[in-house]
Amino acid sequence: MPASSTCRTALLGLIAVCTALTAPAFAASPAATQDYQARVARVLRATPLIDGHNDWPETLREREGDKRWTIDLTDLSKSPEAYNTDIVRLRKGMVGGQFWSVYVSANLPGKQQVEETLEQIDLVKTIVARYPETFALARTAADVRRAHAAGKIASMIGVEGGGQIDGNLSILRTYAALGAGYLTLTHSRTIEWADSATDNPQHDGLTPFGEQIVAELNRLGMLVDLSHVSEATMRDALRVSKAPVIYSHSGARAVDDHPRNVSDETLKLVAANGGVVMVNYALPYVSDAYRRWAADSAAEKTRLNAPPFGGLDIGQPEKAAADYAAWLKAHPAPRVTLGEVADHIEHIAKVAGVDHVGLGSDFDGVGNELPEGLQDVSTYPALLAELMRRGWSDADVAKLAGGNVLRVMERAEQVAKTMK
Repeated sequence: MPASSTCRTALLGLIAVCTALTAPAFAASPAATQDYQARVARVLRATPLIDGHNDWPETLREREGDKRWTIDLTDLSKSPEAYNTDIVRLRKGMVGGQFWSVYVSANLPGKQQVEETLEQIDLVKTIVARYPETFALARTAADVRRAHAAGKIASMIGVEGGGQIDGNLSILRTYAALGAGYLTLTHSRTIEWADSATDNPQHDGLTPFGEQIVAELNRLGMLVDLSHVSEATMRDALRVSKAPVIYSHSGARAVDDHPRNVSDETLKLVAANGGVVMVNYALPYVSDAYRRWAADSAAEKTRLNAPPFGGLDIGQPEKAAADYAAWLKAHPAPRVTLGEVADHIEHIAKVAGVDHVGLGSDFDGVGNELPEGLQDVSTYPALLAELMRRGWSDADVAKLAGGNVLRVMERAEQVAKTMK
């Protein structure tokens, strides 16, 4: 072989060795990928994966009307209405427990909120009764574990807004008697006794009656949910509550500076309280870039068509639509990925500790505005696998998946017993 050929062969061999040594870590072999899948499956066989917030009942009510009582919920993946949830995908996602939100609009009169909340609770119970091989009602941590051991999805109920009790402790106690496991202190609007994160403050947190609500939730063994509330309300509730709190669907404010998310200072208070922040998938709460883009998008819509007096295209809906489409083409929405949700989880674990973070997707509450890779309830294992790739142990993934919120539930039950 000529000397030049020998040198060329040696050089190619050296390049091959260097390429192998510098290959990116994410180029995992099929065997390594399978190992993460096997680890996730092993974790979720032992620990139920519990999601803190899914709006499926409300979305069924809104889209299906009276058909919601009878529609086949086995597989909705090909429905003209894009659902994030159905039984087939819940099973694929290895879901062990779900807090079903019984949300109603905060804009409704109080008595109508109560009526629709009762109807939503009835819908959750009807779904469970229609599919007893899949779902089991659960109120306590022991109930969740029994359902999981039986191969069923523990179905819990979360009331998503303090306005839904219409300022009446008797109504709160009725929800508890019907099986509700938590009350979100506010939704999108400030109410008579608590400030919302997304409305003008009126009380600098909780009023004395708001503090009484927190105490009654403790006495009833219902979890105090601080998603949607202002930071002042968070801090007041953390000061008053004798039991650990939850955030059923929130994120880290240091990662995305949305007022719905939790600041590092408050995360430390959550850790001291023993609570858990269950991480949300809604794009404006995950990505600061998306949050800013969404604000610009809303401003552009207003600029083009702002009734009744202004807007460049006022009175010209077709032109307004065309001009907005042109703006979208020039300003596409930022990509938001599964990895960014993992960033929130890791930040909360870093600041508050791994014992104080969980999952709270908000599936079927945000349409299809979801991160790439987290489009429906089948995708929880992919998120857990991502954290394993980042170095999380099986024990810590188990805490995130469900162990932490089970601990919070057990502690809230213990506190309730001491207050009887």
